[in-house]
Amino acid sequence: MLRQQIRAVSSLLSTMTLIGLCVGMTSTLLSLRGTMEGFTTVTIGLIMSAYFIGYLFGATRAPKDIRRVGYIRAFGGLAALASVAVLVQAIWIDPIVWLIMRFISGFAISALFVIAESWLNTMADNRNRGAMLSVYLVLIYGGLVVGQLILGFADPATFVPFAIIALLINVSLIPILATITVEPTTHEAKKVPLKLLLEQAPLGIVTAFIMQACSAMFYGVGPVYATAIGLSVTQVTIFMAAFLFGGMVLQTPVGLLSDRFDRRVVLAFCALTSAVLALILAQIPGTQPVLIYAVMIALGGSLLPLYSLAMAHTNDYLTKDQMIGATGAIVKVGGIGAIVGAPLAAVLMQFGSMNLFFVLMAVFTGTVSIYAFYRITQRAKASDQMHSPLMGIAPAQPSEELLASLVEEANEDFDEPDGNIPVKPGSGSVV
Repeated sequence: MLRQQIRAVSSLLSTMTLIGLCVGMTSTLLSLRGTMEGFTTVTIGLIMSAYFIGYLFGATRAPKDIRRVGYIRAFGGLAALASVAVLVQAIWIDPIVWLIMRFISGFAISALFVIAESWLNTMADNRNRGAMLSVYLVLIYGGLVVGQLILGFADPATFVPFAIIALLINVSLIPILATITVEPTTHEAKKVPLKLLLEQAPLGIVTAFIMQACSAMFYGVGPVYATAIGLSVTQVTIFMAAFLFGGMVLQTPVGLLSDRFDRRVVLAFCALTSAVLALILAQIPGTQPVLIYAVMIALGGSLLPLYSLAMAHTNDYLTKDQMIGATGAIVKVGGIGAIVGAPLAAVLMQFGSMNLFFVLMAVFTGTVSIYAFYRITQRAKASDQMHSPLMGIAPAQPSEELLASLVEEANEDFDEPDGNIPVKPGSGSVV
């Protein structure tokens, strides 16, 4: 049955794998090309931050606009917009133009994910939705990794990689526009105030903010750092791919481990491991690329699951009617962190030392670890830590619709026979 369902959505999965591949290529390409063009590290950081501003704006605004014109027409138009933004950046090498185009790219890509994930949820049923979404997320991860590696064969100083990205975006339209005819329906989730989340699960909110800042640092100025320590273009792409590969491989094992033990303990040790690995990377010279790749795989495996753990930990202390609305608030908090992360790292690298890139990452993850251990001493473990497919979230901000559907499926068994929603023990107050 699952195999048949996956075959039925194969066109959608193919489309989004190509989109993920393009997303993976673009950020690294622009960082490398900006460095070659003499852009300062701060300028590159601001340009990369514009993408996350657009992404956050798209995730909140695009669904309303999409309903007015229809999903199929919107998907085609947004993909064309993303393709044009990439080509404009190839033609017009200017920081202001690039900043505007990155904002547009972020908006378009965010909306594309909302559309695709809505379609996927519509085409799945309650028996296989979790498995299908897991396949989808793994394919997105795979696309991000392959996108980095493809860039190693295209000179970023030329028009070619930009053309490849634009070409692949347009090719990605073919499967989804040729085969999908039924448009999905969406529903507004109940809003949950951020103040309530800070009262119920402050560790989850703090972790989401800091981890998305770390992710933005890596995607935005990671290639700049790798170039500064002497890695070639090909080595930079492997440097980036190693980090993503580690996250792809270890997301599920870490998630399963957190289901068996206190999730906060797993979160704390993952963050501590990330801090130690980041400090080690700050000391490894560019003359030892193989060692750098190995440590980068380990760093990705320990750092990338933290956002998913933060989401699951937050849900451990909420009731079902709060969970769906809470996902949107957490996504927005993470988006703000992403907007802050890249410029902050860029400023430190520009006016301090390039090694401060990983030092800052160590400070961020170390802070999460210390706070997690502190929270363990202040509050008992959630009495009912349910298994959650949120463990497989890809390293790109997912849409609120995907998160909501994952939460709904993970907690279907919380429905009482009389239709009442149980109050989870420990969710009333924070010691």
